[in-house]
Amino acid sequence: MRRRFVIVLVSAGVLLGALIGFNLFKAHIVRQIMAKNSAPPQVVTTATAGYSDWQPEVAAVGSLRAVHGVDVTTEVAGLVRRLKFQSGDEAKSGEVLVELNADSDVAQLRSLEAAADLSATAYARDQVQYEAQAISKAQIDADAADLKSRRAQVAAQAALVAKKTLRAPFAGRLGITTVNPGQYLNPGDKVVTLQSIDPIYVDFRLPQQQLARVAVGQSVQVTTDTFPGLTFAGKLTAIDPRVDPATRNFQAEASVGNTERRLLPGMFARVSVIAGSVQRYLTLPQTSITYNPYGATVFIAQKAPGAAGLLVAQQTFVTVGPTRGDQVAVVSGIKQGDIVVTSGQLKLKNGTPISPDNRVQPKNDPNPAPQEE
Repeated sequence: MRRRFVIVLVSAGVLLGALIGFNLFKAHIVRQIMAKNSAPPQVVTTATAGYSDWQPEVAAVGSLRAVHGVDVTTEVAGLVRRLKFQSGDEAKSGEVLVELNADSDVAQLRSLEAAADLSATAYARDQVQYEAQAISKAQIDADAADLKSRRAQVAAQAALVAKKTLRAPFAGRLGITTVNPGQYLNPGDKVVTLQSIDPIYVDFRLPQQQLARVAVGQSVQVTTDTFPGLTFAGKLTAIDPRVDPATRNFQAEASVGNTERRLLPGMFARVSVIAGSVQRYLTLPQTSITYNPYGATVFIAQKAPGAAGLLVAQQTFVTVGPTRGDQVAVVSGIKQGDIVVTSGQLKLKNGTPISPDNRVQPKNDPNPAPQEE
């Protein structure tokens, strides 16, 4: 009986061991099959989070305007006798630009001057006679009034003659003229445009929320599409004391150096007002951030536990700060050195295997320029 009991016990143990071994072998085979049938790693691009210096700026768009700019016109009618400039010349303040025919006016001036001289002589002679009590005081008063009238006529005629000579009211660059010698000009006819463009003003508008960040004297940087890659430095010179109630924007003015005369009035410009000291932010491309109703998130590439070399995605919430160009500042949620997914987030969830491929990266330029293709 004892031998039979031992045989039965050994047989049961062998059977139980075989059953356990079979189940373990089956589980191993199932794991291998599942591993072979699992989804391949998702291809994404990644970037390493790192700190960079940010200069706080207030950005706007505006238009360039000359410090002084007028269309030179004539106050009186006349025939153009002589042009004293060429289109595009630099004019000095007070420089003669156009001379109109003033022969008849000059002759009339000489006649009035002679009449005034005669009145002055008569007044002086009558004064001598009045002192000798040969004439009355009324005659002296009449002579004095006549002399003043004659001199006033001379001054008026001299002013008319002076108006026949057009002068530059200030220094600047002359535009293109279509006026020719011999042409008759009416009062108000445009002769040429005159623009003082060094320095030059840039006018721009900002929302009222930015009013506390700007002040007269702050540095500004101006760029234009006409000269890509060039930056023109200037200073904020004036802030309008009134906010437009329709748009809630206020106007500001900056003066920009223009010694090479590259900037011209009427040009479109982008303005950046330097507002505050330099800040350091943890910086990522804006494509890294996924926005949803619960907040902003990013996917971080982490090593998979138990799998050497395999990376998986781990989603985490972040707090974003200001933006500049293609970049965004991250205030909290990640740390320096974290590998963050910059594109391909729609294919990911927590634990998804990923395969970084950074041969083509999203834009990450702090000062992007528009591209025309």
